[in-house]
Amino acid sequence: MPTSTPSASPAASSTGTHFPDLTPDTAPPAARRQLDQVTRHLGYLPSAAARLAHSPQLLDGFLKLTALFDTTELDPTVRETVILTIATRNGCHLCVAMHTAALTRLDAAPDLITALRAQQPLPDARLEAVRRFVHTVLDHTGAVPEPDLAAFLAHGFTPRNALEIVLGIGAYTLSTFANRLTDAPVDPQLAPYA
Repeated sequence: MPTSTPSASPAASSTGTHFPDLTPDTAPPAARRQLDQVTRHLGYLPSAAARLAHSPQLLDGFLKLTALFDTTELDPTVRETVILTIATRNGCHLCVAMHTAALTRLDAAPDLITALRAQQPLPDARLEAVRRFVHTVLDHTGAVPEPDLAAFLAHGFTPRNALEIVLGIGAYTLSTFANRLTDAPVDPQLAPYA
């Protein structure tokens, strides 16, 4: 596991000037439908989506991957544990705020959210097994040692769940990297969770 969270450097923050927020009117035609859908779903257009729209394929791919991840056998709190683990590990401040809000809406325990944000062991053993598994998958680029997989499975998870977590890792690595590249800011709606 990393000992520190990557952070945006002054040079990194300047990359956002290359990715101004787009709207359904200014985005490439292939991204307009997705931006309209995101706006209808959330009630506003997040800056992250407005910037990902510079690449309609990336925006479309991310939305499809997250929709698939949402249909897995993993319950919403497990999925958000995967996502917030990726967000903190990759230093995506926007993603941390967004998924802190999601866990709050799920009535997750405040100590769980605090531990996830601090990259600390979780108070719930089953969710801690998920957090550790995410780090192990990343640390070993997928070649998870048998004892680590067995430890994950011992918490009531299945081989299918292990692969579903890999799907989540892929989807949210894509978004955290893209959000950091575009320097997407935290939207006002998420500021209380930043």
